[in-house]
Parts: sequence; C-alpha cells; structure tokens
Amino acid sequence: MSKRVVLSGYFGFKNFGDEAILSLLVNKLQSDKHRITVISHDPNYTKSIYKHIRSVYTFDFTNIIGAISKSDVLISGGGSLLQDVTSIKSLIYYLLVIFIALFLKKTVIIFAQGIGPINSLLGNILTKNIIKHCNYISVRDEKSMELLKKWGISSDLVCDPIFSIKTPPKTKNKIAIQLRDFKTMNNDFIDRLAAAVNKYFSNKEIKIYSFQDDIDLEICKKFEQQLKMLNPNINTSVLYNLSSNEIIEGISEAEYLIGMRFHSIIVGLLAGCKIIGINYDIKVEKLSKEFNISLIDLKNDFENTFENIKETNPVKKYFDWSKFEEIINSN
Repeated sequence: MSKRVVLSGYFGFKNFGDEAILSLLVNKLQSDKHRITVISHDPNYTKSIYKHIRSVYTFDFTNIIGAISKSDVLISGGGSLLQDVTSIKSLIYYLLVIFIALFLKKTVIIFAQGIGPINSLLGNILTKNIIKHCNYISVRDEKSMELLKKWGISSDLVCDPIFSIKTPPKTKNKIAIQLRDFKTMNNDFIDRLAAAVNKYFSNKEIKIYSFQDDIDLEICKKFEQQLKMLNPNINTSVLYNLSSNEIIEGISEAEYLIGMRFHSIIVGLLAGCKIIGINYDIKVEKLSKEFNISLIDLKNDFENTFENIKETNPVKKYFDWSKFEEIINSN
C-alpha cells in the first residue's frame, strides 16, 4: 500500500555521504510506490535530482508541518543528526521535526543514525525523552546502541546504508584523492602528502575529489597547487560540484584511493580500490581496523605506508531493508 513519507536529514547541502543516503532512500521508497517529501536546505536542487518528489525548505516550518500532517511516516536520518558537537541548535532542530511528527501521531523511524556525542544536559534530556516514543530506531555503531540501551531504549544495529551502493565495473587506472578541511589540517600535512603522491604516483592520472565544496574545495585546490609546484608535468584535476553518481563512478575507476571522509573509504572498498585512509576521526579509524586499511594521520610521518599498502579485507556487509519495510508497511 502506497504511503506518504517525509524525509528529514542533512539534505540539500551537497555533501556526498548524506546525498548518497538520500538517493538510496528515495530509490527504495519509490520502488515500493511510496510518495516522498524531502526537507532540504536547497529544495530546487533536491527536486532537480529526483523525479516525482516534493521538497520543502529546512526552516519553512509552515510547509514542514503541512507536509508531515499529510504524511504517514517521518524518516529521520541517516548520518549523525542527533549530536550537539556541531551545535545544540542543530540537535534541537532535528528533534523538533521528530517531535512534530510524534505530536501529529505519525510513524517515526530513526534511520541508521549515529547518536551522540551529546554533551549538554539539555540535549540529553530532550533526545532521550523524544526518541523513546519513535516507532523504530536503527543505529550504525555500537556506541550509539549502548547509549540508547543506557536510556532504556531498544534499537537495531545496522551497517551504514552506503554499503548497499552498487559500484559499476570500470578499468582501474587512476588515483583518487579525497580531502576535506579540518581543524588539524595544515600546510605541513599537505606538503608531506603531495611529496608522497608525487614520489609513488606521478606516472598516473590523479583525480582530486571535493565531496562538499564549501568544506573540501579550497583544500583540494591547495593540494593540487602543491603537487604542481613539485612536478609541473604531473597529470592532475580537481573535481567538484559532482552528483553522488558521478563521484561513485569516478572512484570506481581508481586503482588507488587516498580517502579522508568516511564515505569515500566505503565507496573505495566497494569498488575494490587499494586504500590509504587519512585518520582524522574515530569512525575512520574504526573502519580502517575492520577492513585492514592502511592508515595515515595528519601529524605523523607516513612514508612506509605508501611503500606497503595492505590488502583490505573483503566487504561482507549489506544494508538490510527488511525491518525498515516492515515498519512502513505495517502502519
């Protein structure tokens, strides 16, 4: 039976991971004949990507309430929406959308989220007392599951939805490099990484990917400039303003991936790349340990890593949609 579904997440900011998750959700829901409204920072952009959906602006609460009131289901996720490290305003916003749906007696699904860190007392109280009323909660890591368990809230542990992406078979003859700005990113790291890439991969075509242009693009351009200073003849290009599919297809052509963002590494794993991960966040470190990925960080020397890139463990994860489908179709 067709349902009306509202999707709430970090959508419309043109961030690869969140847009890829949105793509998976839209494709899944449309294949099951459900009608979709996406709450987006850029509704026109979102509507240009997907056919036959509605989209409302992130802070247009009149239309958000209207869309939820006419819906059957609200899906909040994926990613790390329910945390206050970014800001408590962000946490309160996503909780408010959930609260509106609960108040209007809609089915609410927390979809493959990382819950926390939530450092404020207010954030903890609000999150616990709102999401305990949701119909179904799935989380993507054990730490989130343990936090909810401590609160007396049950949840299912699932893998990241990006693991269900299908990467196209491609000839692998390029180097993909994905960088982002970060508080500990500095010129010293860029210089050392450029020197290593020039030393080991100067005979290859090098593609440098910006996954979210307002955060990544400046660093990617700076890295390319450093490569050109070391070797004016090196074959490089910076790729930006890309759709999720264009990024997936591009990385699928890579023999090697040097990846910083969590989702770049997952796509590299699925595409069978030889991977060097850049350790800037605990989630990247955990993923690297799970799949035996060579890892460098922003501070220490990493010359030997490039000389001895490890074979990664095979990917045996696939996102299970069955419980998700059951909850939607049972209401």
